[in-house]
Amino acid sequence: MGIFDKFSKLAAQLNQVRALFGGFNVVIEKIISPTEAIVNGQKVILAGTNNYLGLTFDKACIEAACAAIRAEGTGTTGSRMANGTYHSHVALEQELSEFFGRRATIVFTTGYAANLGVLSTLVGRDDLVLLDADCHASIYDGTRLGGVPVYRFRHNDVEDLEKKLRRLREKNPSANILIVVEGLYSMLGDRAPLADIAHLKEKYGAYLLVDEAHSLGVLGEKGRGLAEEAGVEDKVDFIVGTFSKSLASIGGYCTSNYEELELLRYASRPYVFTASLSPANIAAARAALRIIRERPELKERLWQNAYQLYGRLKELGFELGPEPSPIVAVRFRQPEKALKTWYGLLERGVYVNMVLPPATPGGEALLRASVSAAHTPAQIAAISEAFAALA
Repeated sequence: MGIFDKFSKLAAQLNQVRALFGGFNVVIEKIISPTEAIVNGQKVILAGTNNYLGLTFDKACIEAACAAIRAEGTGTTGSRMANGTYHSHVALEQELSEFFGRRATIVFTTGYAANLGVLSTLVGRDDLVLLDADCHASIYDGTRLGGVPVYRFRHNDVEDLEKKLRRLREKNPSANILIVVEGLYSMLGDRAPLADIAHLKEKYGAYLLVDEAHSLGVLGEKGRGLAEEAGVEDKVDFIVGTFSKSLASIGGYCTSNYEELELLRYASRPYVFTASLSPANIAAARAALRIIRERPELKERLWQNAYQLYGRLKELGFELGPEPSPIVAVRFRQPEKALKTWYGLLERGVYVNMVLPPATPGGEALLRASVSAAHTPAQIAAISEAFAALA
């Protein structure tokens, strides 16, 4: 047995795809704007970037990042526990605490590392985690790293959640139970029924962590996410998120009203042993956070585009996610059909993300479009018409 023999099934699948289509990895040869790029020598509309507010080319974000590089260099070359805590890291943590109205915030090097760092450390072997079955891979990996007993409830099924909560509480009357859900789910773009989940959290004396990675800047009057939109911010104990979507940078965070969150800085291995964010990433995220506060029209434009694309694809007869959102997932029962449609879109100048089993809920194949406030109505129409040609 060779060390790569375990991947033989995956290799066979990849070879089959290459034989039919020549592969499906896309190299973006040149970025033109938040919504356009050159792929395979052709200009395409980018409709799969998670760049929800379109801030990757915003002048304020670019100038802040460039100024930070000139002042502080290209990287910190150390972890936050060594030489990697600059004034700007602390400033961003304070600004996030103010934005969310929380007492404590920790910034991590990526959103993935935020979930890894928090979930592997916050809960121990005597605690229990109850998570939505469709949670992101980083949430699953964080609990695995911590060696915590993990229980799943059916996606967005409040009755199943209560049934499992009741059983766990009866068997473990004094155990700490952490419920983990997302604001907007990244595959199908649907919301968690957070008000009902928060009620159950209170009823059974549990804790609640919400990953707002895809809902920061997207939901809530002030853009704070689903917890704000659902009116349950006071019942959410921990909010985790990323800078790589609406904040147009890279990085992650956890914010909470528990001041003891600060202890994770000394106990979380993914925090202690990872180099800290570069000054440019921090500066861009800080600038983008200010823009979320100052320019609510970006969120309004984003939702106009989301409703336009979702509605048009629905009219065309595509099977979509359960509700309109900036994540517009087109669902296919047959992966081969998804592949052909994906290639057809690329040939017509539209790039979306293709997600194949087992990474998808229910074993479906998805073409996952994500709209941006930077998309023009004409671009949304062009995306729709490319789908129409392949319907």
